[in-house]
Amino acid sequence: MITTTGTSAAPVVPVIPAAPAIPAVRRFVHWVAAPDVMSVPQVRARVRATLEAWAVPLDAADVLLLAVSELVGNVVRHAGAGRMRVGVAAGAGWLCLDVADQGAGLPRLPAPRAEVDLDSESGRGLLIVQLMAAELGGELSVVAREFGKSVRVRIPVA
Repeated sequence: MITTTGTSAAPVVPVIPAAPAIPAVRRFVHWVAAPDVMSVPQVRARVRATLEAWAVPLDAADVLLLAVSELVGNVVRHAGAGRMRVGVAAGAGWLCLDVADQGAGLPRLPAPRAEVDLDSESGRGLLIVQLMAAELGGELSVVAREFGKSVRVRIPVA
């Protein structure tokens, strides 16, 4: 079961006729789900619908959709039991995807210019997300929390 909550606040900047597709208001929505295989496509579909409703440019939406698939997949694979929280926020020229879980282990973010084991069957997801976010001027980060962690992707939207 996935639950949804969302908020919108007052405009941050005035709307100008030639403004970008992202609205000038702060937007936030999040979902809470069990970290199981069925939640990956469900959460991805909800994020896609949100990005479409917010008229997010296609290049930014593609990065966040890849990121949500990879990050939620990592939670399913590595975090185990507990709850997972996925949030998407837009405002002040930024899009942010946040995937939090209750797992104890922290993922190792790839070092810039990381060597990839060509024979490995996994382990490239965070590197791909990091490179795609960086290509748009964004970043990938991990935040340790009291009860788990949060992996965040931020990208600018003009």
